[in-house]
Parts: sequence; C-alpha cells; structure tokens
Amino acid sequence: MYSDTILKQWCDEHRLRGPSVKNEPAFYQNLERALDSRRQAHNLVSLKPRWDETVADFTSADFLSLTRTGRLREAFLAELALHPDFELGASGSRAQYGNYTYINQVEQEIADFHGAETAFITPSTYAANLGVLSSVPLPGDAIVYDELIHASSHEGFRLSLAEQTVPFSHNDPEGLREVLVRLKKEQPAFEAGSRSVLICVESIYSMDGDICQLQDLVRTAEEEFPLGNAQFIMDEAHSIGVIGDKGRGLVSMLGLEKSIAIRIHAVSKAIGALGGVIMGNKTVRAMIVNNARSLTYSCAPSFPMVASIRAGYRLLISGETQQPQERIQQNVKHLLELLTSDPIIDDARDEGILWIPHIEDWEQRDVQTHIVPLCTRSRHELFLFFHLLTNNFNAYPFSFPVVPKGQSRVRLVIHAHNTVEQIEKLACVISDWAAEMLDIENGESDKQLPDAARQLYAMQDALTV
Repeated sequence: MYSDTILKQWCDEHRLRGPSVKNEPAFYQNLERALDSRRQAHNLVSLKPRWDETVADFTSADFLSLTRTGRLREAFLAELALHPDFELGASGSRAQYGNYTYINQVEQEIADFHGAETAFITPSTYAANLGVLSSVPLPGDAIVYDELIHASSHEGFRLSLAEQTVPFSHNDPEGLREVLVRLKKEQPAFEAGSRSVLICVESIYSMDGDICQLQDLVRTAEEEFPLGNAQFIMDEAHSIGVIGDKGRGLVSMLGLEKSIAIRIHAVSKAIGALGGVIMGNKTVRAMIVNNARSLTYSCAPSFPMVASIRAGYRLLISGETQQPQERIQQNVKHLLELLTSDPIIDDARDEGILWIPHIEDWEQRDVQTHIVPLCTRSRHELFLFFHLLTNNFNAYPFSFPVVPKGQSRVRLVIHAHNTVEQIEKLACVISDWAAEMLDIENGESDKQLPDAARQLYAMQDALTV
C-alpha cells in the first residue's frame, strides 16, 4: 500500500543522522546537526513519491483536474501543432533576445481576459512575487501586509527597497486602517503623497481557505490615502480557475480591476501549466523590466512553457472549465454539510481536538473555496495525517513555521475529480479519528495514542533495532 511506503520513508528520514557522520568533514556534520533539529521536531520535509489511483487526492494543485483528465495535454499538443517550427529555447532574457513575438501575444491575451493593461509571464509565482516586491517599492516606501501572507512575499520583502514592512491583523479592514493612520502620523511624506504604501493581500489564503475582504480593504485604503499612494498587490494564486466568471479570480469577480495596481496569478495550480503572471499597467511593467533582477537576469520562458500556459488559458476563456469549477463548489458544500452536521465533530471542536476555521455561516457565502483546513493540537496534525493515509486519503499536515504556533493542521484541497463517494468516506474517516481522540482524551480508551500513530512508531522502533 502507498501508506506503507510513506510511513516507512517518514521513519527512515527522521532517524537522527548527526552521530553517523562524525567522521565526515565538519561542513557536513554542521548541516546534519541542523537537519537533526528538524527531525527531532518531526517537521523534516521529504520528497514523497506520487500516489496511484487507489489513493484519494485531497492535496494536489490540480483543482480543475485538467492535468489528471489529460485535457491540458491535448490542448497543449494542439497548440504546438499550430507552430511546428518553434524554437525550443528562448536563448536570452526578456531584455535581450528572449522577448519573442509569441510570448508577447500570449501575455496580451491573458491581460485582456483579466481586464488588465499588461501581463508579464514569469518562471513561477514565487519568482513573480520576488520580482514585484524587489522592483516596485521605492526607497522610503512602506509595505503593509496581511499577517498570513504567503512565504514568497516575505522573501520579496527582504529584497525590497521599502523602508519598513508592517503587518496588519488578518483580513481585518480596521486593522489595516490602524496601520495606515499610524504611518501617516509617523511620516508626513505619506500624507503628502511623496511616499507610497504597497498593501499585500491574497485572494484566497492558502492555509485558512478564507477569501480576502477586498472591497472593504480597498475602501479603507482610499479613505486614508485619497491621493492614491496606497496601492494593492494581490496574490491570486489560489483563485484563478476556482472563483469568478470563467475562473478569472477575485478581483475580476468583484469588478475591482481598476482598483488593484498589481495582480499575481499562478498558472501552475488550477490551469496545470508552469509559471506565474504579473498584471498591471505599463508603468508597473516598466518598473519590473528595469528593476526585477530575478526576472530580467534570467532566461525568458521557453516556447513550450508559454504554449502550455496559452493552452490552459484558452480552456478557461472557452468556458470548458465551467463545469469543473462548479463541481468544486458542489464537493466543498457536500463535505461541509457532512462535517457540520456530525455531533462527533462538534464534540471534538468543543474539546479543542479538531476545528475548522471560518466555518461559521458557510451556507450564507456566495462562493466556497477549495481549501478546508482541519486544525488540531500541536503534533496531532501528524496523527490525523497518518490516519487519513492508512485509509487511502492523501492530505498533507502543516505546522509551525508554515502556520502560526498553535494552529497545526491538515489541509484538505478539494478538486473537480473528487467523487461523492470519496467526499462521504473522507467525512467518515475524519469522524472516526475524532471519535478515537475523544475516547483517549476522556479516558475511555486504554490507548495513549491513536492506532495509526502507534503503527508508525512501532515501524520506527523496528528500523532502529
């Protein structure tokens, strides 16, 4: 079984390596000691093998199932067939030979689809975030960011010329207002408009699955900075293909295209290709071309890469992804109905064993997101992960520092290809784990650990003999 492979790999890779390299050069000893600290904390990252069709997928980024079904591959091969003489490599950066006609055509198609003036294709969404944050803020500017912003943004902050970076309370317009008011009081240049504030948010937050309160945040920024020197950088990595007309994302769904200075989309998730896209006006594009070293000092995206992006976008534009997009909504609603109507899940929440953030009043939402986090106590996210895995469900655990301390979780990612049967069995398996943990918590079981965790630790002990 796949679970046996993963459990054995986990046990093997979490064995402390420091003592076994004492005769190696000091350089490697130092590295292994650093890795051992991760092993001891049970958060060493490992490269897991792909699972087969016997394992239910609740973790991949193939939200619309375009990769799994082969629809993207077919569209990609058809696109290549239209250009039989394409050159494989770009042979230069965008500032040199790599600015070929085809990539400019595709960028304009993407910009038109999203109601933007320009688009700029990047090797990844991570690179897009780094490129924007390293090139757009000027000396003396400030970056204000949602406290749960993605890790790639934090890396971009380090490269930025901004004088300060300031968090605000997650998804809280009044929290944003407090920060903006404080900046104006401390630096008159912000009030005068000679310095700018870049506000970093996400359309769908990747760990909590909640949707950005964008309309209220934009209104707050406009009220406090009427000169227009407070502008938004919106990371739409998880919204494209999932929400909005034809999967255009949150900004387009809300009709705020002209209110958001910069949008960053991922084409490696729902679309199934590779890369990122930065959207903004010609001024923003010029700043990126002139200042984003991570992008302009790299080779331009190759023709096949851009062709795969075009193929994915044309599936969106044609409306062919509308049914998978609706299927995600149906699957999420069905899962939430099952979980919120289960008294065992309610008891587990009351005991602090298992809870789902932002689940209150989910029925009143106009749109659901594809991310459902199952929060647990520290280390218990591993217990739940192992329990799901041994029941042939794949959903990955996350703990600090990926998520804040005390907010460990298993993140469920819902797809168009998940069946009703899988959704219903998943809800039962989660409920079974919650019941097992409740019995242990209330002293109604003679076990101190859940079954899946005991199986893992027994395997770990066997490997150390």
